[in-house]
Amino acid sequence: MIATAPLSSPTTSHTQWHWKTWQGLPYLTCELLKDWSHGFFTQGFYPHTPETLVGILHPQATPYRLKQVHGNRVLTPSEIEREKQQLTEQEFPSADGSLTEGENQAVWVASADCTPVLIGDVTTGQTAALHAGWRGTAQKIVPEAIARFLASGSQLEDLRVALGPAIAGEVYQVTEAVAAEVGSTLLKNGETEASEAILEQLQSLASPPIHPDPEPGRVRLDVRRVNALQLEQLGLTSEQLAIAPCCTYQQPDYFFSYRRTNQKKVQWSGIVSR
Repeated sequence: MIATAPLSSPTTSHTQWHWKTWQGLPYLTCELLKDWSHGFFTQGFYPHTPETLVGILHPQATPYRLKQVHGNRVLTPSEIEREKQQLTEQEFPSADGSLTEGENQAVWVASADCTPVLIGDVTTGQTAALHAGWRGTAQKIVPEAIARFLASGSQLEDLRVALGPAIAGEVYQVTEAVAAEVGSTLLKNGETEASEAILEQLQSLASPPIHPDPEPGRVRLDVRRVNALQLEQLGLTSEQLAIAPCCTYQQPDYFFSYRRTNQKKVQWSGIVSR
């Protein structure tokens, strides 16, 4: 039985997020994606995989998962099936996003500090699941997925995007070079500019995606904020986007965090197409 409760958090966006429970285990849902069966699952579901978790969302849906490689490749279920024919039974195609092309297809990503991104089209019912760590964000995986939506007939105003639990910018220490590589995606000539110039421009933005760090040569990077700004630059409005008020690093009772424990344990996020 699945029960629902509002998310308890001081974050202003908390009204867009709700906890549900399955057999006493909590998972997170987003109001923007209310038209689809979906969930950002917590560590309590470990070691369940999409093949079993899909039964919670939609028992008749077919699950699709990937071998995540921190890139920007996005595949459809038919592309996944074609590539699987060239692999062993235990292997999955290398990519970091999947985009549905039919009904009752459940797409999944795993994360443990990186951002899980779930997207839905309110008109077509099409969905996507993306794994956006700093490397994938630097390679614009979310804009890549949006481009695939548009190429398959979606309209930008019909898309709804939820950025799930991930490590928060206030605690995510990275080198200045990493922050500049990710942040350069927001600047017109970012790829040709020096790191110092990029960081200076990022700090001048409203709600900047980087924050100071006491260690020389380091800054704090808000990867979800970068993804949100990438979406805004594509033309999505703030009403089409929600960011989970959860931090994998700071909430050890709910989430695995590789940065916190250095353990390769993950939580899954998935969404079913209509």
